[in-house]
Amino acid sequence: MEILEIFGYISALLIGIVLGLIGGGGSILAVPVLAYLFSVNEKVATAYSLFVVGVSALVGGLKQHKKGLVDWRTAIVFGIPAIIGISVVRHFVIPALPEVMFTIGNFEFTRRMVMFGMFSILMIPAALSMLRDVKIKPENSQVSYNYPLIIIEGLLIGAITGMIGAGGGFLIIPALVLLANVDIKVAVATSLIIIAMNALSGFFLGDALTMTIDWKFLLSFTAISLVGIFIGSYLGNFVDGKKLKKGFGYFVFAMAIFIFYMEFFVKA
Repeated sequence: MEILEIFGYISALLIGIVLGLIGGGGSILAVPVLAYLFSVNEKVATAYSLFVVGVSALVGGLKQHKKGLVDWRTAIVFGIPAIIGISVVRHFVIPALPEVMFTIGNFEFTRRMVMFGMFSILMIPAALSMLRDVKIKPENSQVSYNYPLIIIEGLLIGAITGMIGAGGGFLIIPALVLLANVDIKVAVATSLIIIAMNALSGFFLGDALTMTIDWKFLLSFTAISLVGIFIGSYLGNFVDGKKLKKGFGYFVFAMAIFIFYMEFFVKA
């Protein structure tokens, strides 16, 4: 086993620990860990990340369900359009993307640049959501649905998730609050179920049908992350999660800059 792979598996554990400590965000590091430490290409990195994200979110969502915080009707209403969006992108769009997407002058924008470029850009609002203590309160406690906007939002979130291989919780939570008038705590818990439905359906209805999956590696990576979640949940009894979340937000922001630099300057 090479030294980078050892760091990769350690990172898988850290991803889980972060998820366990702050309740989200750690899985956003799955793509860079897979791409830079295990040297897999952009299609495989985003595919494997969806599986890790989906399983991790499912574990977290079921824990929130035991606390009675998951609104299953809302999860289904939001989840179905998202599943359609991600499944279409992973099954039809990603396999059809050419190696060179477009050129400007003599500069070629490859598929990897476009996918990782989108990923790094969307890491910034994800980082900002961790840095800010934003408490969105619905106008009243009664859940209501703006179905046209929910369908559009779900399709867009699914498509974005499919392109970058991340959960998109920073997009889903505000949508639940603003479009369905869901309480913020319920929105956070329900978003985990939506992310799990979204990511796992994209993986199994898209990637698992269009590419060869290294199940031994993927299950090992995911299992290590799950161990990290339980470690993180235990450590959460002794660590201030809010301060840690802000610190991790700065780290995600730095990672976004690193990925953009690596793809557009180093490998260009």
